[in-house]
Amino acid sequence: MKRSHEMAARHPDRFIVNGAFDPRDGERALDWIHEMKETYDISGVKMYTAEWNGASKGWKLNDPDAYKCFELCEKLGIKNVHIHKGPTITPLNKDAFDVHDVDYAATDFQNLNWIVEHCGAPRLDDFCWIATQETNVYGGLAVVLPFIHSRPRYFAEMIAELLFWIGPDKILFGSDYAIWTPRWLIESFWAFELPEDIKKERGVDLTPEIKEKILGLNAARLYGIDIEARKRALAGDPVAVAAE
Repeated sequence: MKRSHEMAARHPDRFIVNGAFDPRDGERALDWIHEMKETYDISGVKMYTAEWNGASKGWKLNDPDAYKCFELCEKLGIKNVHIHKGPTITPLNKDAFDVHDVDYAATDFQNLNWIVEHCGAPRLDDFCWIATQETNVYGGLAVVLPFIHSRPRYFAEMIAELLFWIGPDKILFGSDYAIWTPRWLIESFWAFELPEDIKKERGVDLTPEIKEKILGLNAARLYGIDIEARKRALAGDPVAVAAE
């Protein structure tokens, strides 16, 4: 957290720092949420419900201790709650990333935005039903997006399902940048076209305007970023100049 904040302080127009907490820590979790807000002014957090903690091998978003933490987040203005609900690795339990607890939390905390990272994969259908019902549930494409390379037809099916059920305003780009650099994903996504049979069956399309929303405009809206102001601020930035 400290290192991330230091990086953001050096490049204030390029980074937003989010925090993390484990509600199973009880009062320590509440104290840490206060500290993160006061020290780093975070506007979001990232949660892993399958993380181990002592004898516990997972938790749910609707656990009583979790609700205490979310009540505090709401009070402090930490509005964006990113939740890992996707693939897992040994020895974590896949079922601990089940998406059904999102329904409870999203209903009970309408003032928070619930960004379900990885769209619940491999539980995409369950996620879509929940995100269709709950107006404050969004889908993050990390892990989903790389299938654009290894299984393009599969990716087309997934993105078309998301567009059909939850629409283009609730899908957020995710790169898994810690695994690879994101440029190839952005370029591949921008060039990607839905197969004609999928477009016809779902009644959706992946237009340039929709791609712009997914690649950044939707996230900018959730984090209160003024795109035009940010463009002006970065116009003479050394990194941008070097990229050109």
